[in-house]
Amino acid sequence: MATSSEVETKLEAPDGAGNGGSGVVAPGYVRDRTGKPEPEARKKKKTTTTTKKKKAKRKSYLPRFACMRSEPDEDGGLDVEAKVTGEIPAHLIVMVNGLIGSAQDWRFAEKQFVKKYPEKVHVHRSQSNPCRLTFDGVDVMGERLAEEVKSVIKRNSTFQKISFIGHSLGGLVARYAVAKLYGSGPASEPTKVNGECESEEPGNHRLEDKNTDKICGLKPVNFITSATPHLGSRGHKQVPMFCGFISLENLAVHTSGFLGRTGRHLFLTDGDGKPPLLLQMVNDSEDIKFISALKSFKRRVAYANAQCDHLVGWSTSSLRHWNDLPKRERSLTIDKSYPHIIRVEGATSSEQEESSEHKTDRRNTAALEETMLRRLTRLSWERVDVSFRGSKQRIFAHTTIQVKNQCINSDGRDVIQHMIDNFSL
Repeated sequence: MATSSEVETKLEAPDGAGNGGSGVVAPGYVRDRTGKPEPEARKKKKTTTTTKKKKAKRKSYLPRFACMRSEPDEDGGLDVEAKVTGEIPAHLIVMVNGLIGSAQDWRFAEKQFVKKYPEKVHVHRSQSNPCRLTFDGVDVMGERLAEEVKSVIKRNSTFQKISFIGHSLGGLVARYAVAKLYGSGPASEPTKVNGECESEEPGNHRLEDKNTDKICGLKPVNFITSATPHLGSRGHKQVPMFCGFISLENLAVHTSGFLGRTGRHLFLTDGDGKPPLLLQMVNDSEDIKFISALKSFKRRVAYANAQCDHLVGWSTSSLRHWNDLPKRERSLTIDKSYPHIIRVEGATSSEQEESSEHKTDRRNTAALEETMLRRLTRLSWERVDVSFRGSKQRIFAHTTIQVKNQCINSDGRDVIQHMIDNFSL
């Protein structure tokens, strides 16, 4: 009979020597690839580690898109800045998506901006109005965007300048948001002057003077819209897909509610006794300064699709009368660096007087458009006309101008580059 010491020797001898070289492996041991026994627990650990390495290796073959590398901030927004000096750049750029869009729509433009101005800009892709939330109405979306911008600025006290870039509906949302942010600081905290806190009492005007003509306490520089229906989408070929058929345009007006409050705002069917919201947004009131906020920006730029955009017409996106639109046969590429830019019009404004008819008639579409156009064009606007007529991606012109998706909208890269090259820092 084997003694207890002999049993222990057999268990401790993994090569089977304790069993007379019979090759029998002691309980709790398994053989490795070389045939030598090793503890079973260690074998399982090795197998698990090897499996994880294989999975990691397989994952490394997957393409790494920009959207996969971006991380949301505390508010859910997506920010990108250059990690060169370790300091946050002084110029904040806020990018706003359009209807049924998201922050991911601007990822290509964001990357190009940071690549061009690595130490000067901080790009924030707004994420407060994604997808179905874009049906809530221009005013509600504008309120959310304003609160989001306040939060971003409050966390980064080094910002000194601010610019907005909005695509489609995002341009209208940005117009509403800047009006809410006009003349106010990022937070309702007292301002320190000469080491002392200034209270926000009615008789104290220092705080108001400090933020006059500023957007959330920052210097406004660029306000850029891309394929934005500034005059709404009601009638007069403002939605090209209706081909100018009055019956289809009227049907769209009556069914605008399918797009929620946003649809009623775009087709000018809201109001309930008050002027439509887009008409209100071309005036200053005691509560909100729409025109003063726009006027505070150094530049106002309207990028517009002259052709092939089936959702937003050339007139409404370029802030022109139909009879003032340039002749299309003269629309040729003006710079080989930007093959899809066919016309660039310097900053111009109009000082035409408004007739009493335009002030009183709120039911006539032409009168509403005329009023909005006259008041918006009192400010100077740069106009950039774009055409994807010869492009295979022309059917997607509305999103190609933004490069929403690099696979099907890549032809719009020169438009984004033009926007970057002419950007005021």
